[in-house]
Amino acid sequence: MLDPLRLEAAQELFAERIEQIPLLKKRAQEAGIDRIETFSDLVPLLFAHTVYKSYPKSLFDKGRWTQLLKWMQSLAVSDLSNVDVEGVADVDEFVERLWQAGHAVLTTSGSSGKVSFLVHTMGDRALKTRHIKHTQAWPFLEPGPGRTIFWFGPMRGRNSAVELAITNEQNWGAEGETRALDERPLLISEVSKSAAMQQRLAEGVATPDEIAEFEAEQKAKGRASRQELAALIDELLDRRHEPLLIYSGWAQQLMVRDRARERGIEPGDFHPDTVLMAAGGVKGLALPDDYRDQVYAFYGPKIAKLGVYGMTEMAQLMPRCEAGRYHVPPGLILLLLDQAGERLLGKEDEVDGKLTGRVGFLDLLYEGRWGGLITGDQATLDMSDQCACGRSGPSLLDTVARYTQLGVDDHIGCAGTIDAYVRAGLSE
Repeated sequence: MLDPLRLEAAQELFAERIEQIPLLKKRAQEAGIDRIETFSDLVPLLFAHTVYKSYPKSLFDKGRWTQLLKWMQSLAVSDLSNVDVEGVADVDEFVERLWQAGHAVLTTSGSSGKVSFLVHTMGDRALKTRHIKHTQAWPFLEPGPGRTIFWFGPMRGRNSAVELAITNEQNWGAEGETRALDERPLLISEVSKSAAMQQRLAEGVATPDEIAEFEAEQKAKGRASRQELAALIDELLDRRHEPLLIYSGWAQQLMVRDRARERGIEPGDFHPDTVLMAAGGVKGLALPDDYRDQVYAFYGPKIAKLGVYGMTEMAQLMPRCEAGRYHVPPGLILLLLDQAGERLLGKEDEVDGKLTGRVGFLDLLYEGRWGGLITGDQATLDMSDQCACGRSGPSLLDTVARYTQLGVDDHIGCAGTIDAYVRAGLSE
């Protein structure tokens, strides 16, 4: 059984991190937790998924980089005092200064108006790359170089999605044979500017001149993006008889299928060593109910169709088996919680041998920060001793959805408490 070993590892990690991460220490003291003896002991120590963007937005908007660095330090293991923020012009330069000082900080997209800042060590990056190499293609094939990569996104920038692109290039790619949708760097400042304008439009405070300029910019970007996407799809189809690795969203894959039909290309007309990684949310997209089946039918039965469950804050992804279930790697502690994220679900909560609740986890890999998180996802865990694929242990059903997609309040009980910790820490 892995559970006793996981608890032992969790206690060892907790004993070290509580002395290194101020927010974790504060949370443990308030919850009265001084030792991890059961998985329930972990629940009060999990951070809400919003914690990595819990800084006051004014720090970001007004360029108060010293204060933003102080906030970041409350969540980081490494000493960030060697970061020089003198003369920083914008958030992209702020992140570059962190990297120059040896701190591998990654951001999320910031489409909501605030980005998450995730502190990694260089060791974290190496471990994540190794883990993904041996997990992402399990149990279908071993990764190896030599494929042309078609990546339907940017390949440059200090962003978590870009990091995954680079990792896949290292694990699968042929030298000089990566094709990305956007060769420009993904700049946080540009995404944040767009999100801020969307907010001004929603609030009705944008001026006519601002609206006209914004709409013109969006139209120009839209035209360029459509042209770049069409060119990438045609090149992919031109090279379909070579071994490829294709990574994109589901909607983009339906566009590939539709373009192939226009060109008279038959379904399944791809090199058998091609690997498909279609992923991403579909919120707000008008896709058919069977969009996955349509994509898989287009590529045919011979090529590997890989899938993982994970998120930006999780280093150890959960690979999908032949039965369509996600399996938990040994170094990840998966916890199913009640909707508020305050209680670990147990035997009494099972329905037909399954638990449905909010996903929480402790990722034991991270050196740079505490890997405990309460997510915004609802999932169902089959508690059977054996998966339908024949492997032992509980498995996660392929029915994961965000609470916001389900029309359910995404309120997490500890989120307000942690925000209070942050405000108090910044005022000291």
